[in-house]
Amino acid sequence: MHDFLIQVLGQVVDLQEDEKKLLKSLFKETTLKKGDFFLKSDEYNNQVGFITKGLFRYFVYKNEEESTLEFTKEGEFIAEYQSLTERKPSIQNIQAIEDSHLLTITYDELQTIYNEMPNGNKIGRVVIEHRFNILVRQLLSIYMHNPDQRYVNFVKTYPDLLQRIPQYYIASYVGVKPESLSRIRKRMTKLIS
Repeated sequence: MHDFLIQVLGQVVDLQEDEKKLLKSLFKETTLKKGDFFLKSDEYNNQVGFITKGLFRYFVYKNEEESTLEFTKEGEFIAEYQSLTERKPSIQNIQAIEDSHLLTITYDELQTIYNEMPNGNKIGRVVIEHRFNILVRQLLSIYMHNPDQRYVNFVKTYPDLLQRIPQYYIASYVGVKPESLSRIRKRMTKLIS
């Protein structure tokens, strides 16, 4: 599991052997079953997870219904960064939608990486920039696109996840009811044919 983390971070910076050892000592292995929460709203986020196997969704409650914000898969980090950095309760939920394996690190251990690794701050910056870009893309899509366009964007953004994500989560992400998603998919199929 740690080798996958080292491989992904090695694409960002050239890691020295002592940095690899530090990372392996700080990140702890954990598993979550399908349906388990990495974080629930109103909890404080005190850890960052790196997904080695599995799939997660971020969602909020809007008018007492779940509204899915994004999906995160193997090779990516998960956390609610506003809660993590501002030490406030989360407004988001992060839930496993498959049995998942993670490497986790606490907020304080993350500070050790920033302070003791020459490339620690760069790694943190690249991870945060990636998360920021995902959130901005989703926010702009909500305001600029209709449900058909949001579905097309979903297919383009997550083509490898279409078979892994339940349709009702995709509908929640697109911002429609499941039956409306079925109609959108039929229209898209006719356009492609």
